[in-house]
Amino acid sequence: MINVTKTYLPSLEKYQDYVRQIFESGWLTNNGRFTQALEARLAEYLEVPYVVLVSNGTLALQIAYRLLDIKNEAITTPFTFVATSSSMVWEGIEPLFADIEPNTFNVNPSKVKELVSKNTSAIVAVHVFGNPCDHESLNQISKEKSIPIIYDAAHAFGVTYKGESIAKLGDISTFSFHATKIFHTIEGGAIVVKDKLTYDKAKLLINFGIPGYDQIAELGINAKMNEFQAAMGLCILDSLDLIIESRKKVFERYLNELLPLTSLTLQRFNPEATNNYAYFPVVFQNEEILLKIKEVLNGIEIFPRRYFYPSLEGLNYVKPQSAPISESISKRVLCLPLFGELEWKEQKRIVEVIKANT
Repeated sequence: MINVTKTYLPSLEKYQDYVRQIFESGWLTNNGRFTQALEARLAEYLEVPYVVLVSNGTLALQIAYRLLDIKNEAITTPFTFVATSSSMVWEGIEPLFADIEPNTFNVNPSKVKELVSKNTSAIVAVHVFGNPCDHESLNQISKEKSIPIIYDAAHAFGVTYKGESIAKLGDISTFSFHATKIFHTIEGGAIVVKDKLTYDKAKLLINFGIPGYDQIAELGINAKMNEFQAAMGLCILDSLDLIIESRKKVFERYLNELLPLTSLTLQRFNPEATNNYAYFPVVFQNEEILLKIKEVLNGIEIFPRRYFYPSLEGLNYVKPQSAPISESISKRVLCLPLFGELEWKEQKRIVEVIKANT
């Protein structure tokens, strides 16, 4: 069986060494030694001053909304994983969906600008499939309208834009470290903030609002990462260059085989950005072709995924909205299996099915 991705795991011996140390210390959670170490190493890797580790990427978004006091409405993209918008609804924020650019798959800044009103409290943009948003245009809107930008960088770990870490963009960036990501902590996530005051506030919010023994300073929640998650992250970070390089080879084989085809479309990646090779999305001419290819591949135990389907403006818990480009692409896009261990003979089968059915 070949799934859309395969979780990278370190050597069992390496992870067991961390587990042994956790057992010896008896410190399993609550900002333990390895959590502190991973925060420090990630801040260095991402070239940012402060990283707050949390137990998953959805909570990272929810804490970000709280940190910036996001209320009423926030403008976001309909073409992403559901957590970007469901986390808003969970926090009592109404998502307004700005349609996407047809080539980059990122939110269209001109559509964002059209939706800004006195009720807009934030722009929540996603670097879709690790492709950086048009930050300059979004940032101009942010400054003109005095509204913050939160970047959901769940797909974009390790990506740079104009030579700088993508984590530096916006007022806050969030990451998911789910096991399906190129960097993972089994489950987990992070919030990147720019100053010590916001960092301290975030650390308070993720720990029930408790600053110390016998104190409760404000409303908070339990969003802490535990030591076993942090230990996995420390292991994975050691191998990250190898992970990205091995995925690059698979990505480029797809690119060489599929780029010449006029019967499908590939994402236009920002030329001023690096690629972390997390995804390989393909857009077919219609949904019927996609469903046929998916059926044939499933029949030979190969399981690509419809990332991202459905388009989120049609969810039954949001106000009905229109995003025709996102709706169209979401029906026609398929993410192909991509992981470092995918051998060419298996990848060739995927390519042959696509060529035979487009």
